[in-house]
Amino acid sequence: MNSEEKNLVEIIDENKQIDLAKYINYVSAPQAGAIATFSGTTRDTFEGKTVVELRYEAYVPMAVRKLKSICSSARASWDLHSIAVVHRLGTVPVGEASVFIAVSATHRADALDACKFLIDELKASVPIWKKEVYSNGEVWKENTEFLERRLELGKDGGCCRRKIETEAHDKKGCCKPKVKVDDAEDVSTS
Repeated sequence: MNSEEKNLVEIIDENKQIDLAKYINYVSAPQAGAIATFSGTTRDTFEGKTVVELRYEAYVPMAVRKLKSICSSARASWDLHSIAVVHRLGTVPVGEASVFIAVSATHRADALDACKFLIDELKASVPIWKKEVYSNGEVWKENTEFLERRLELGKDGGCCRRKIETEAHDKKGCCKPKVKVDDAEDVSTS
């Protein structure tokens, strides 16, 4: 991180709620015409099942390192002032935030696109794991973004043996790569 970058990356311990105002205040600046935020909260149902709570675990040193790298990637793609990313560990009851991102920029398009990029990359590549606890059981969950990334890694005939085409985000457009999996063509060499 160069001395001009203003990033705040935190993984917070169990039983501590995320102070949204703290992170919004961190990214606020007179030169920032836009602040985009994302708050991921525990919802009360998933596919018809009653959700009681979410539980998060992480490999914290690697998670922090990866989040800082994602912040640097966002800065390389958009003109940003400040970034704040926080993720909570442990039990997160229904209605409470487990992840919060705030991004400030001179213009809204940069702030909005970077905020979406940050949450998508966090879910795809940061070693934080989620268990959904239901009224009738529990299950560890894989994020859709992680599964798409795993497929993308196999695009050259690797482990997945499928032809995969991706389109990278452009600086001003949608930031999530578009993935197309072609199951009809077998690209294996055996």
